Amino acid sequence: MAQSLLAAAGGLLLLFSISSAQIRGDNLVNSANCNPNDGFGKYCPTTCGVADYLLRYIPKVDDDIDKMLDELENIANLTQGAEETVIYMKDSTTSAQKQSPVDPYFRKSTGMLDDVLRFEKTILTQEQQIFELQNLISSNERRMAELKQLSVQLQQRCQEPCKDSVEIQPITGTDCQDVANKGATTNGLYYIKPAQAPEQFLVYCEIDNFGRGFTVIQRRRDGSVDFHKDWIQYKNGFGYLSPDDTTEFWLGNEKIHLLTLGTTIPTVLRIELVDWDGNKKYADYTMFRVGPEADNYRLTYGYYLGGDAGDAFDGFDFGDDPSDKFYTSHNGMLFSTFDKDNDKYDGNCAQQDGSGWWMNRCHAAHLNGKYYPGGRYTEKDAGEHGFDNGIIWVTWHNRWYSLKETTMKLIPLSRLTAGGGQQTGVKQFGGLS
Repeated sequence: MAQSLLAAAGGLLLLFSISSAQIRGDNLVNSANCNPNDGFGKYCPTTCGVADYLLRYIPKVDDDIDKMLDELENIANLTQGAEETVIYMKDSTTSAQKQSPVDPYFRKSTGMLDDVLRFEKTILTQEQQIFELQNLISSNERRMAELKQLSVQLQQRCQEPCKDSVEIQPITGTDCQDVANKGATTNGLYYIKPAQAPEQFLVYCEIDNFGRGFTVIQRRRDGSVDFHKDWIQYKNGFGYLSPDDTTEFWLGNEKIHLLTLGTTIPTVLRIELVDWDGNKKYADYTMFRVGPEADNYRLTYGYYLGGDAGDAFDGFDFGDDPSDKFYTSHNGMLFSTFDKDNDKYDGNCAQQDGSGWWMNRCHAAHLNGKYYPGGRYTEKDAGEHGFDNGIIWVTWHNRWYSLKETTMKLIPLSRLTAGGGQQTGVKQFGGLS
């Protein structure tokens, strides 16, 4: 019985490890960062994340199963010892009974029989416990099956993002400017397909009164989305796209790469920032590109086009070391996450700062950093590493000030100054509240 129990336990472990491997959603293309109350019919997931919904529950179930299997193994071992003792006692009793009734061993055997009865009762109790534990394991397996079924349902709903209850505009194009050129005038969700993209994907487009279409690739608003994600999640994207532009998201490095790949007109990255007093500033970088995954999504740009937020991508002299500015510039840097370290630092900047970014050694700008309500934070607030891990742009506020809202968006250079000049468009802030 003990061997069969151990075999069953091993089988359960194998089954559970296989099922865990099958439902790791950070390897899924159509998923999003979901909470039970977020409602897949209310917002559209960018990509990565049905997993996050499941993975909130899986670790506890994993722990429960592991504990139960340990208990089963312990009980099986105890039962095996008890069975061996019972067999020994029965053999001893049989041997004693074959001798003379007046033999002292006969009297000893009577006591041994009593011990046998006690051990048999113990075995029955342990078997009952094993039966109860097996029922609990079965119950947990049913829960896992229900979670898997829910995962499939959520994935199916995400494959055609939220069409039943979220309005998606009918016009499509290669990017949001192309959508605007085709007559779109409304901010909202649109399907686009860059020239070298294998399939279309959903984006949020800002279309202003001058017919300029900005493709939004990042939005921070309220800290509702955790930007502490791994390489696959940053590759595919996470968070939510909403038609009313109220949500936070990272569109995904692969999509950003496709949006900047092979364009004949230089692409401008516009960065818009809002602090906790409601002040707004911006920075523009032209000839912006993100390389392919084979080059670790390297960030490059031609030059700083302008803006009143300052050029933090060029690095900053913090006064700590003569090479501060050189080691905190971002042009030419590879993308790093906590599980894929591509920075110039001996440690892991992304792990210390808790998010993915184009790290050098480490940064002067970090718009995917930790969200700190109120803005100001300290080394103690930053946790065990004590480094500046907030949402920072040091040419405006210092490294210990975390911004309230940020937007990163793309537009062709030829359209940036259309209609009223660059400054007119700059002050629109494309929908940031």
